[in-house]
Amino acid sequence: MPTTANTETQGPATQEAAAFLRDARAGLSARPRALPGKYLWDVEGSTLFDRICSTRDYYPTGREMTLLPGVAAEVAARIGPGATVVEYGSGASRKIRTLLDALVRPARYVALDISWDFLKEAVDRLAPDYPEVEMIPVHADYSQPIALPIDLSGGPVLGFFPGTSISNFSTTQAVAFMERVRATLGTSWFLIGVDPTRDEDRLLRAYGGADGLMAALHLNLLARANRELGATFDLDAFRHEARVLPEPFRVEAHLVAVRDTACRLDGETFRFAAGESIHTDNSYKYAPEAFQDIARRSGWIPEALWLDELGVFSLHLLRSA
Repeated sequence: MPTTANTETQGPATQEAAAFLRDARAGLSARPRALPGKYLWDVEGSTLFDRICSTRDYYPTGREMTLLPGVAAEVAARIGPGATVVEYGSGASRKIRTLLDALVRPARYVALDISWDFLKEAVDRLAPDYPEVEMIPVHADYSQPIALPIDLSGGPVLGFFPGTSISNFSTTQAVAFMERVRATLGTSWFLIGVDPTRDEDRLLRAYGGADGLMAALHLNLLARANRELGATFDLDAFRHEARVLPEPFRVEAHLVAVRDTACRLDGETFRFAAGESIHTDNSYKYAPEAFQDIARRSGWIPEALWLDELGVFSLHLLRSA
């Protein structure tokens, strides 16, 4: 059954903590060990990623922003006035400004994010600059079905999924996500960012994070478990490592134990040998034709494709079948 998203009047903290504990216990008990990447995105993690997006080596944000102004104007011409924009994983709600500025009299902006506090602050900053646009922040985990608390009939609907977040999903997971988006939005358009990069050196610079911010983002996952779940991770006992792997081509993020260590969580002890890792995230890289195949399999019709001049970032406009 779809889960109704929490709006600003509902407190999701208790349910989220229970899910975090359940997923953490399961992931740490598994072999190989893993923690779901969606738990990277508390306020601290979201703030760190916002800083990462402005660094020189993290190329997706800069390349996307070279494309987005022209793309937004073309999208606006296609979908017409009075649109409701639904952004998945809105984060700091910055890229949406380019889209809202290009659209003709947009009616509503629905911002979905798993980090409620960060989302609410971002929407509060955005709202005064767009007084004619109804702002609807929605606390939601888009890895699960979502039932929005609004009626989307009566005007054009544009889904917006910027950045490279689709890369967190394998092909099978991406198809399922795109099917969920179509079920949520109904008759709609969908503008989505996709990373086709295969340059290993570029990827290791971007996801290895020589400036230390990427390591801080992933180590914050352990710190969050300590804060919210009463875990006892020794953060100094782990280092961040990015790995580029083939078939399917992807970047994996790991926290590797630098020495034998142990952690207590919910009354259980989890031991880690030196060199053992916790897998924390994936970033799959999809060539344009591969992503268009995913779109078709999930019930979307590719309408337009834009690729930046370096060939390291693409934007796709899709229409629901």
